[in-house]
This record gives sequence, C-alpha cells and structure tokens, in this order.
Amino acid sequence: MKLLLALLLVAQVSTDWLTHALDHPQDWMTYWGDYSAVRYRKLNQINTTNIAQLRVDWMYQTGKAGGGWETMPLVANGIMYITGPDGTAIALDAANGHPLWKYEHNFPTGHNTGQANRGLGILGDRLFMVTPDANVVALDTKTGRLLWQSEMAPFIPGARYATLAPLIVKNKVVVGISGGEHGVRGFIDAYDADTGKRAWRFYTVPLAGEPGGDTWPANGHRGGAPTWMTGTYDPLLQTIYWGTGNPGPDLYGDVRKGDNLFSCSLLALDPDTGKLKWYFQFSPHDTHDWDAAETPMLLDLPWKGKLRKVVVQANRNAFFYMLDRETGEFLEGYPYGRQTWAKGLDAEGRPILMPHSEPSPEGARVCPGLAGGTNWMAPSFSPETGLFYFTLREQCDQFFSSPPVYTEGKAYWGTFPRQVTDEPEYGLLKAMDPITGKIAWQFRFFHAPWAGTLATSGGLVFSGDEDGYLLAFDARDGKLLWKIYTGAEIRNSPMTYMAGGRQFVAIPSGAALLAFALPQ
Repeated sequence: MKLLLALLLVAQVSTDWLTHALDHPQDWMTYWGDYSAVRYRKLNQINTTNIAQLRVDWMYQTGKAGGGWETMPLVANGIMYITGPDGTAIALDAANGHPLWKYEHNFPTGHNTGQANRGLGILGDRLFMVTPDANVVALDTKTGRLLWQSEMAPFIPGARYATLAPLIVKNKVVVGISGGEHGVRGFIDAYDADTGKRAWRFYTVPLAGEPGGDTWPANGHRGGAPTWMTGTYDPLLQTIYWGTGNPGPDLYGDVRKGDNLFSCSLLALDPDTGKLKWYFQFSPHDTHDWDAAETPMLLDLPWKGKLRKVVVQANRNAFFYMLDRETGEFLEGYPYGRQTWAKGLDAEGRPILMPHSEPSPEGARVCPGLAGGTNWMAPSFSPETGLFYFTLREQCDQFFSSPPVYTEGKAYWGTFPRQVTDEPEYGLLKAMDPITGKIAWQFRFFHAPWAGTLATSGGLVFSGDEDGYLLAFDARDGKLLWKIYTGAEIRNSPMTYMAGGRQFVAIPSGAALLAFALPQ
C-alpha cells in the first residue's frame, strides 16, 4: 500500500529534468541515459575496490521474451519502466523488481509481428512507446492506462514496423520507422505529447524534384533509409541528430545509381519543424547494409587548439567519424577495425573505394561483414579518462549479387552474404581516444558481441557478450575485474541507477531482467 501511494505522489519528469539528466545520476530517463548519449554516470558506490562483491540482487522474469531482449530500462523517481518485444510495457519497483502494472497493446488481427522493442520515453506523468505494428502510444506512468494512440503509417506485415525508444524533445515525441530491408520509405515523425497529433514528418528518401532527389534514378522504386535507432539532441543548438539505414534494394546498387540520399547518413533536424539543417553521408550508394543508425554521441572536445562541439559515431562501415555538430563539417575519420572496402576517407569524409569490394555474381570478400564493424551496441565516454568505450565485431563476408524485384511486404534484397567460414568471427571491447584514434586498451571476446558499454565514476566500464557474461573492467587499463554468467546471451547495453540508497547495474538477459548490487 505504501508503494502504491508513493507511485501516485511521485514528481513528474520535466523537460528541464531531461535536459539536465546527468545532474540526476540516480535516474535513467532516456534511452541513452541523457540527450548526449555519453552513457556515463557519476555513481561510485560500486567501484574498482568492491566490484568483486557485486551479485544479483533481484530478477524479473517476463516468461516469454526469449533470447535477444533489447529493452533499455528507464528509471525515474524509484520506478523502473521496461518494454517487451510483443507490445508490452511494465512498471517495477526499482529497488526490488516488484511489478506494479503491465500494459499490453491491443493488436488488430494479423498485426503482431513480434519485433524487438528497445524501450520507452517519459515526460510529465506519461510514458511513450512505439508498437510492432507501427503505432505510438501514450501511457499513464502511475497505472499504465492508455491515454492516446496514433498510427505512424498503415501496417505492412513483416515490412513496416517500429522498434526504437522514443526521443522526447520539448513537448514532442520523436520516433522513426523500421523496415528498410523491405524497401519501405523511411521517415522520422514528431507527435504532440499531450494529444498524439503528428506535428511533422521528415522523409529520409526524397522524391524526384526534392532536395537530394537527383541522387536516385528518375524512374523505379525509391525506398529504404529506415530510422532504426533513437537519435540524440542538443538543447543549446536546438538540433536533433538521427542516423538512417540502408537504401533499397538492400545489397544491390545497379538499379539505383547515385548516392541515394539520405540513406546511411546522419541528419541534423530542427525539433520544432522537422526541417533539415545539414546531413553527412557515411556510405554513399551503400551495397553492404551498413546502416548509419549507430549512436550519434555529442561531445565537446579540443580540436586543433579550439574547443569544438562535435558529434562522433563509430559507424557500421568500420570507420570512426568526428563531425562539427553545428555545421556538419567533417573533422576526422579513421578505421577502428578490419576493413577492406576503402583506402581511406578524403578531405570531405567521403570513402575512397577499393576495387573489387562491390557484391558480384562470383562473390566478393569484404570486411566488415553484413553486421558491420559495430551495430546497435551503445558506446560510452568517460570525462575522467577522456576515452570512448565501444564494442566491435571482427567478421568478413562474401557478398553475392543478383537483381531483385520489388513486391510490397516482401524482402527487397538484391544479393546475399555468406560468412567466410575459414575466418571465425570474434569481438573486441576497445578504449579509444576519440581525438587521435589511439587505442588505450582492448579486450577480446570469444564471439562477436551485440552488447554495448556503460562507464561510471567508480572507475568501471561494464559490458556483456554473446556467451551470456556481464563483465566489469578497470576504465583506465582494461583489467577484467569481475564477471558473472547470466544464463543467456546479452543483446543490449548495461545501465545503472540508485534506489533505496543503493546503486544497481541492470541488464536484460534471455527472458529475464537482472539487477546487480552490493550486499546490504
């Protein structure tokens, strides 16, 4: 009864609270933890001296999430909010995992695709979630009651769907669509948080006659550039940063000659209107499925004697990029892992292609492979060490070509990749100076990971692996200080928070959410 009463009385999450999320390290109120996506928390109750004592404190079993659960928990006012891949949202007591309420999305017949869901957004006394059938819903934080529901676009089974966690900017709920591998036309939407009315839409594939439209053939189907992952936001510059995915058809470029804007790009948008401020395309005319949906982290770094506002990304194409986030100017880029497709980047950041790196009927061996050098795995940055911590996949594939035919609702793949079997994949966690690209330390995983990283002021970096281990490293030298087997593969990034005066580290594993803490 006391907990339920407390739930009714908790303070609302304001826009100011979201803007200054790093000043509230006890909470985790956005998908990335804060608008800049540094995934760093000034919490040190768990630290290098006592990490060996860390153990499971509580566990919440969904009963049906299965492997690959990708939710990122939100924590505000001592309450944790999570999602499932089947249109569910759940509220838990963050101190002990006790369930408080559960929302289940009402799917029309044939609409449940069972896609992954990466989490929620929060503002005031409302939670916001996208559903597998491409709707946006608003829920009451106290009860889970449905407040409004808006359709992003007509549902196409298995092709048009949504998986990301919403980004809350001012009074807008900003979301994006998935399904680029099926040739759907990507877009980013903003909805009014109070009413659910759509405020604006930015299409990531321009039509003929629109800016960027001349980078596609005049005739033929235009699609792709999905907006898989949550963007970031600079409140001072009033700019949203959002990555886009592959052009359609995926993995085949002969029927779409040109750069195919705005695929595989970072977009800088006005949050009030959705208008494009600038863009940067990482992989023009992509034929390897190298989405640019990876984390666009916002940092202020010294660059050539001047403090610059930058946005950095470890891109799926195996290059690390630093851009000026006010103008989109390319500042620096360098490979962070094995890559065989480009000699390097020119002065504008455009790749200088290597011969024989395009898919072919005979098969072209290319590194990185289809999954990329990295993917949705979130990196982190510690202001104490000045290091960028990220996980990467070392894998090469054979890319074969064959012309596709577009059919709505069907996969729009023009080629297929095959793993190079005599080169087993593996993974690395790297600690890198984002200014110079120098590697301070690295740790090798047995299998290529799908989990990202978390940095804390306790001198720790947390990560996970495909074999089911949650691991903690010394942030300065990379020494492995602690690990625990969770029972299933880890396919998201750790997060941390405080509840009841205790620091927790939480991670989904298989069908369970695990919360770790020191003994009381």
